[in-house]
Amino acid sequence: MSYEAWILLTASLVGASCGLIGTFLVLRKMAMLSDAISHSVLLGIVGAYFISHSLSGIYMLIGAGIVGLLTTLFVQLLSNKGVQSDAAIGVVFTFLFAIGVILLSLYGGNVHLDVEHALMGEIAFVPWDTLEINGVDLGPKSVWMLGFVLTINLILTILFYKEFKISAFDPEMALALGIPVTFFHYLQMTMLSLTTVASFDSVGAILVVAMIIVPAATAYLLTDRLIHMLWMSVAIGVLSAFIGYYSASFFNVSISGAMATATGILFALAFIFSPSHGLLGKWFAQKNVRVQVKKR
Repeated sequence: MSYEAWILLTASLVGASCGLIGTFLVLRKMAMLSDAISHSVLLGIVGAYFISHSLSGIYMLIGAGIVGLLTTLFVQLLSNKGVQSDAAIGVVFTFLFAIGVILLSLYGGNVHLDVEHALMGEIAFVPWDTLEINGVDLGPKSVWMLGFVLTINLILTILFYKEFKISAFDPEMALALGIPVTFFHYLQMTMLSLTTVASFDSVGAILVVAMIIVPAATAYLLTDRLIHMLWMSVAIGVLSAFIGYYSASFFNVSISGAMATATGILFALAFIFSPSHGLLGKWFAQKNVRVQVKKR
Protein backbone atom coordinates (compact mmCIF):
# COMPACT_ATOMS: atom_id res chain seq x y z
CA MET A 1 0.00 0.00 0.00
CA SER A 2 1.09 3.57 -0.62
CA TYR A 3 2.02 6.09 2.05
CA GLU A 4 -1.26 7.95 1.55
CA ALA A 5 -3.31 4.75 1.68
CA TRP A 6 -1.82 3.78 5.06
CA ILE A 7 -2.69 7.20 6.49
CA LEU A 8 -6.26 7.01 5.16
CA LEU A 9 -6.67 3.47 6.50
CA THR A 10 -5.38 4.51 9.92
CA ALA A 11 -7.65 7.55 10.03
CA SER A 12 -10.64 5.47 8.91
CA LEU A 13 -10.01 2.94 11.68
CA VAL A 14 -9.89 5.80 14.18
CA GLY A 15 -13.15 7.22 12.88
CA ALA A 16 -14.88 3.84 12.94
CA SER A 17 -13.64 2.85 16.41
CA CYS A 18 -14.46 6.22 17.96
CA GLY A 19 -17.83 6.48 16.25
CA LEU A 20 -18.91 3.06 17.52
CA ILE A 21 -18.24 3.63 21.22
CA GLY A 22 -19.15 7.32 20.99
CA THR A 23 -22.75 6.45 20.11
CA PHE A 24 -23.41 4.92 23.51
CA LEU A 25 -21.64 7.74 25.34
CA VAL A 26 -23.80 10.37 23.63
CA LEU A 27 -26.99 8.42 24.34
CA ARG A 28 -26.06 8.05 28.00
CA LYS A 29 -25.18 11.76 28.25
CA MET A 30 -21.63 10.84 29.26
CA ALA A 31 -19.82 12.28 26.26
CA MET A 32 -17.44 14.46 28.27
CA LEU A 33 -16.27 11.46 30.26
CA SER A 34 -14.35 10.61 27.09
CA ASP A 35 -12.43 13.86 27.59
CA ALA A 36 -11.49 12.79 31.10
CA ILE A 37 -10.36 9.33 30.06
CA SER A 38 -8.51 10.58 26.97
CA HIS A 39 -6.31 12.69 29.26
CA SER A 40 -5.97 10.43 32.28
CA VAL A 41 -4.82 7.41 30.25
CA LEU A 42 -1.49 9.21 29.86
CA LEU A 43 -0.79 8.05 33.41
CA GLY A 44 -1.55 4.49 32.38
CA ILE A 45 0.82 4.67 29.43
CA VAL A 46 3.63 6.12 31.53
CA GLY A 47 3.02 3.55 34.27
CA ALA A 48 3.01 0.71 31.74
CA TYR A 49 6.37 1.89 30.38
CA PHE A 50 7.97 2.12 33.81
CA ILE A 51 6.87 -1.44 34.60
CA SER A 52 7.57 -3.09 31.25
CA HIS A 53 10.28 -0.72 29.86
CA SER A 54 8.52 -1.04 26.54
CA LEU A 55 6.20 1.09 24.42
CA SER A 56 4.66 -2.03 22.91
CA GLY A 57 1.00 -1.66 22.08
CA ILE A 58 -0.23 -4.41 24.40
CA TYR A 59 1.34 -2.78 27.47
CA MET A 60 -0.11 0.59 26.51
CA LEU A 61 -3.56 -0.93 26.11
CA ILE A 62 -3.40 -2.66 29.50
CA GLY A 63 -2.16 0.47 31.27
CA ALA A 64 -4.77 2.66 29.59
CA GLY A 65 -7.54 0.21 30.39
CA ILE A 66 -6.65 0.15 34.08
CA VAL A 67 -6.40 3.93 34.44
CA GLY A 68 -9.56 4.41 32.38
CA LEU A 69 -11.47 2.21 34.80
CA LEU A 70 -9.94 4.03 37.77
CA THR A 71 -11.03 7.35 36.26
CA THR A 72 -14.59 6.13 35.90
CA LEU A 73 -14.57 4.67 39.41
CA PHE A 74 -13.26 7.87 41.01
CA VAL A 75 -15.78 10.01 39.10
CA GLN A 76 -18.58 7.71 40.25
CA LEU A 77 -17.39 7.80 43.87
CA LEU A 78 -17.27 11.59 43.93
CA SER A 79 -20.69 11.84 42.28
CA ASN A 80 -22.16 9.48 44.87
CA LYS A 81 -20.72 11.67 47.63
CA GLY A 82 -22.63 14.70 46.35
CA VAL A 83 -20.08 16.30 44.00
CA GLN A 84 -21.64 17.48 40.74
CA SER A 85 -20.81 15.15 37.87
CA ASP A 86 -19.07 17.78 35.74
CA ALA A 87 -16.99 18.92 38.72
CA ALA A 88 -16.12 15.30 39.56
CA ILE A 89 -14.92 14.72 36.00
CA GLY A 90 -12.80 17.90 36.10
CA VAL A 91 -11.20 17.02 39.43
CA VAL A 92 -10.37 13.43 38.56
CA PHE A 93 -8.99 13.84 35.05
CA THR A 94 -6.87 16.91 35.84
CA PHE A 95 -5.38 15.17 38.88
CA LEU A 96 -4.52 11.92 37.08
CA PHE A 97 -3.33 13.71 33.95
CA ALA A 98 -1.10 15.99 36.02
CA ILE A 99 0.50 13.00 37.73
CA GLY A 100 1.20 11.46 34.31
CA VAL A 101 2.75 14.71 33.06
CA ILE A 102 4.97 15.01 36.15
CA LEU A 103 6.18 11.40 35.94
CA LEU A 104 6.84 11.76 32.23
CA SER A 105 8.82 14.97 32.66
CA LEU A 106 10.84 13.56 35.58
CA TYR A 107 11.67 10.06 34.40
CA GLY A 108 10.73 9.83 30.74
CA GLY A 109 13.25 12.20 29.18
CA ASN A 110 14.88 9.48 27.11
CA VAL A 111 11.64 7.88 25.97
CA HIS A 112 10.07 8.44 22.55
CA LEU A 113 6.95 9.77 24.21
CA ASP A 114 6.14 13.30 25.30
CA VAL A 115 3.13 15.29 26.36
CA GLU A 116 2.71 17.01 23.00
CA HIS A 117 2.83 13.65 21.21
CA ALA A 118 0.20 12.20 23.53
CA LEU A 119 -2.08 15.21 23.21
CA MET A 120 -1.82 16.06 19.52
CA GLY A 121 -0.50 12.92 17.81
CA GLU A 122 0.94 12.94 14.29
CA ILE A 123 -0.63 10.64 11.76
CA ALA A 124 1.95 11.59 9.12
CA PHE A 125 4.57 9.51 10.98
CA VAL A 126 2.37 6.42 11.39
CA PRO A 127 3.40 4.63 8.14
CA TRP A 128 7.06 4.64 9.22
CA ASP A 129 6.54 2.73 12.48
CA THR A 130 5.92 -0.72 11.06
CA LEU A 131 5.44 -4.20 12.45
CA GLU A 132 7.97 -6.78 11.27
CA ILE A 133 7.79 -10.54 11.85
CA ASN A 134 10.64 -12.72 10.56
CA GLY A 135 11.79 -9.86 8.37
CA VAL A 136 8.37 -9.42 6.76
CA ASP A 137 6.95 -5.89 6.89
CA LEU A 138 3.28 -6.17 7.87
CA GLY A 139 2.46 -2.48 7.83
CA PRO A 140 2.14 0.21 10.50
CA LYS A 141 1.75 -0.90 14.11
CA SER A 142 -1.04 1.61 14.61
CA VAL A 143 -3.13 -0.07 11.91
CA TRP A 144 -2.84 -3.41 13.66
CA MET A 145 -3.60 -1.92 17.06
CA LEU A 146 -6.58 0.06 15.79
CA GLY A 147 -7.84 -2.94 13.83
CA PHE A 148 -7.61 -5.09 16.95
CA VAL A 149 -9.49 -2.53 19.07
CA LEU A 150 -12.17 -2.03 16.39
CA THR A 151 -12.66 -5.79 16.18
CA ILE A 152 -13.04 -6.02 19.96
CA ASN A 153 -15.53 -3.14 19.97
CA LEU A 154 -17.55 -4.71 17.16
CA ILE A 155 -17.66 -8.12 18.83
CA LEU A 156 -18.74 -6.68 22.18
CA THR A 157 -21.36 -4.45 20.55
CA ILE A 158 -22.83 -7.39 18.63
CA LEU A 159 -22.77 -9.75 21.62
CA PHE A 160 -24.28 -7.25 24.07
CA TYR A 161 -26.31 -5.07 21.72
CA LYS A 162 -29.56 -5.63 23.62
CA GLU A 163 -27.94 -4.95 26.99
CA PHE A 164 -26.16 -1.83 25.74
CA LYS A 165 -29.40 -0.56 24.18
CA ILE A 166 -31.61 -1.02 27.24
CA SER A 167 -28.94 0.32 29.61
CA ALA A 168 -28.53 3.43 27.45
CA PHE A 169 -32.23 4.28 27.11
CA ASP A 170 -33.72 3.00 30.40
CA PRO A 171 -31.26 1.91 33.14
CA GLU A 172 -34.12 1.30 35.61
CA MET A 173 -35.79 -1.15 33.24
CA ALA A 174 -32.44 -2.83 32.64
CA LEU A 175 -32.05 -3.36 36.40
CA ALA A 176 -35.59 -4.69 36.62
CA LEU A 177 -34.80 -7.18 33.86
CA GLY A 178 -31.76 -8.38 35.77
CA ILE A 179 -29.18 -6.77 33.48
CA PRO A 180 -25.97 -5.90 35.38
CA VAL A 181 -25.93 -2.22 34.44
CA THR A 182 -22.76 -1.49 36.43
CA PHE A 183 -20.85 -4.26 34.67
CA PHE A 184 -21.81 -2.99 31.22
CA HIS A 185 -21.00 0.57 32.27
CA TYR A 186 -17.44 -0.37 33.12
CA LEU A 187 -17.19 -2.59 30.05
CA GLN A 188 -17.98 0.42 27.87
CA MET A 189 -15.45 2.52 29.79
CA THR A 190 -12.83 -0.14 29.08
CA MET A 191 -13.75 -0.03 25.38
CA LEU A 192 -13.40 3.76 25.51
CA SER A 193 -9.98 3.55 27.19
CA LEU A 194 -8.64 1.08 24.63
CA THR A 195 -10.00 3.13 21.74
CA THR A 196 -8.43 6.28 23.12
CA VAL A 197 -4.92 4.91 23.58
CA ALA A 198 -5.04 3.12 20.22
CA SER A 199 -5.74 6.48 18.58
CA PHE A 200 -2.86 8.33 20.24
CA ASP A 201 -0.45 7.99 17.31
CA SER A 202 -2.98 9.31 14.81
CA VAL A 203 -5.07 12.09 16.35
CA GLY A 204 -3.78 12.36 19.92
CA ALA A 205 -5.65 12.49 23.21
CA ILE A 206 -7.34 15.84 22.70
CA LEU A 207 -8.55 15.43 19.13
CA VAL A 208 -9.75 11.87 19.74
CA VAL A 209 -12.49 13.48 21.84
CA ALA A 210 -13.85 15.14 18.71
CA MET A 211 -13.83 11.83 16.84
CA ILE A 212 -15.69 10.12 19.70
CA ILE A 213 -18.34 12.76 20.37
CA VAL A 214 -19.08 14.70 17.18
CA PRO A 215 -19.85 11.87 14.68
CA ALA A 216 -22.19 10.27 17.23
CA ALA A 217 -23.86 13.62 17.96
CA THR A 218 -24.27 14.19 14.22
CA ALA A 219 -25.84 10.76 13.73
CA TYR A 220 -28.16 11.50 16.66
CA LEU A 221 -29.58 14.42 14.68
CA LEU A 222 -30.17 12.26 11.61
CA THR A 223 -31.97 9.21 12.97
CA ASP A 224 -34.08 7.96 15.87
CA ARG A 225 -33.03 4.30 15.62
CA LEU A 226 -29.99 2.98 17.47
CA ILE A 227 -28.84 0.56 14.80
CA HIS A 228 -28.93 3.33 12.20
CA MET A 229 -27.18 5.71 14.58
CA LEU A 230 -24.35 3.21 15.05
CA TRP A 231 -23.53 2.72 11.39
CA MET A 232 -24.10 6.38 10.57
CA SER A 233 -21.73 7.42 13.37
CA VAL A 234 -19.07 5.07 12.00
CA ALA A 235 -19.64 6.34 8.44
CA ILE A 236 -19.41 9.98 9.54
CA GLY A 237 -16.19 9.26 11.41
CA VAL A 238 -14.65 7.65 8.33
CA LEU A 239 -15.92 10.44 6.06
CA SER A 240 -14.44 13.04 8.41
CA ALA A 241 -11.10 11.26 8.23
CA PHE A 242 -11.07 11.43 4.42
CA ILE A 243 -12.26 15.03 4.27
CA GLY A 244 -9.75 16.03 6.94
CA TYR A 245 -6.82 14.38 5.21
CA TYR A 246 -7.44 15.87 1.78
CA SER A 247 -8.22 19.28 3.28
CA ALA A 248 -4.97 19.18 5.23
CA SER A 249 -3.06 18.24 2.09
CA PHE A 250 -4.67 21.05 0.12
CA PHE A 251 -4.21 23.79 2.74
CA ASN A 252 -0.94 22.37 4.19
CA VAL A 253 -2.23 22.27 7.77
CA SER A 254 -2.39 19.75 10.62
CA ILE A 255 -4.00 16.51 9.49
CA SER A 256 -5.50 15.68 12.89
CA GLY A 257 -6.76 19.24 13.27
CA ALA A 258 -8.37 19.11 9.84
CA MET A 259 -10.05 15.81 10.72
CA ALA A 260 -11.55 17.31 13.87
CA THR A 261 -12.67 20.38 11.92
CA ALA A 262 -14.36 18.13 9.36
CA THR A 263 -16.41 16.49 12.12
CA GLY A 264 -17.56 19.95 13.22
CA ILE A 265 -18.55 20.94 9.68
CA LEU A 266 -20.58 17.76 9.19
CA PHE A 267 -22.28 18.34 12.53
CA ALA A 268 -23.14 21.91 11.54
CA LEU A 269 -24.71 20.68 8.29
CA ALA A 270 -26.79 18.11 10.16
CA PHE A 271 -27.76 20.70 12.77
CA ILE A 272 -29.13 22.94 10.03
CA PHE A 273 -30.50 20.52 7.43
CA SER A 274 -31.58 17.42 9.41
CA PRO A 275 -35.18 16.66 8.36
CA SER A 276 -36.45 16.00 11.89
CA HIS A 277 -34.02 17.70 14.29
CA GLY A 278 -32.40 20.38 12.13
CA LEU A 279 -33.13 24.08 12.31
CA LEU A 280 -34.73 24.13 8.87
CA GLY A 281 -36.75 21.00 9.58
CA LYS A 282 -38.13 22.48 12.80
CA TRP A 283 -38.84 25.78 11.05
CA PHE A 284 -40.84 24.06 8.30
CA ALA A 285 -42.70 21.96 10.89
CA GLN A 286 -43.64 25.07 12.87
CA LYS A 287 -44.68 26.82 9.66
CA ASN A 288 -46.96 23.92 8.73
CA VAL A 289 -48.53 24.00 12.19
CA ARG A 290 -49.25 27.71 11.84
CA VAL A 291 -50.79 27.12 8.40
CA GLN A 292 -53.02 24.36 9.77
CA VAL A 293 -54.11 26.56 12.67
CA LYS A 294 -55.03 29.40 10.32
CA LYS A 295 -57.07 27.01 8.14
CA ARG A 296 -59.12 26.07 11.16
